[in-house]
Amino acid sequence: MTVRFHGIAGQSFGAYLADGVNFELTGAANDYVGKGMNGGRIVIRPGAEVTGHPVLAGNTLLYGATGGRLHIAGRVGERFAVRNSGAVAVVEGTGGHPCEYMTSGTVVILGEFGRNLGAGMSGGQAFVYDPQGRLETRMNPDLVAAEPLGKAAATTLRSLVEQHLELTGSARARTLLGDWETALGGFKRVHPKGNVARIEEEHEGSAEETPESTAPVAASDK
Repeated sequence: MTVRFHGIAGQSFGAYLADGVNFELTGAANDYVGKGMNGGRIVIRPGAEVTGHPVLAGNTLLYGATGGRLHIAGRVGERFAVRNSGAVAVVEGTGGHPCEYMTSGTVVILGEFGRNLGAGMSGGQAFVYDPQGRLETRMNPDLVAAEPLGKAAATTLRSLVEQHLELTGSARARTLLGDWETALGGFKRVHPKGNVARIEEEHEGSAEETPESTAPVAASDK
């Protein structure tokens, strides 16, 4: 079943979505899109009157999500996919702290991203478009690693970008696919290092913990 919406959605659009239900929004949404979702699909695209590179959703998207898919043809706010534990998502830019405490799932970021990417990330992967080479200064190298894509990862990424174009009509996805070999050189795959669980356990409840480290999280979808 597909449900179509037009306009501005409030808090928690598509929260607790389940398999077999698809939400398609032409417009924009507030915080907590896909909160707790465990299946289904959420697609957000801008209206025909929107130009440039719009922000189409707020903060803390996919908080507590365990499955499903999210495709947004625009940028989103902070703490995108925080504590994602199984969802698959494609967006075109994020604020700070994307993929914070992520334990599983796959995230694709096709545009600008903020600092502290992958903090506390203990599972899953993120494909980050970084042609300007900023990623190394915006993640914690003690916790996560960023590396060029191997053949299998490149195949997975291309499939996700193609699906993103099909579902959203994204101009950015179309441009990247139009010169894919060049675009591919700008992507890095971010994944947790093996010692992240030990480091997190050592600092659990310590004085070093900050309000940011305990903030709500966004969940993704498969």
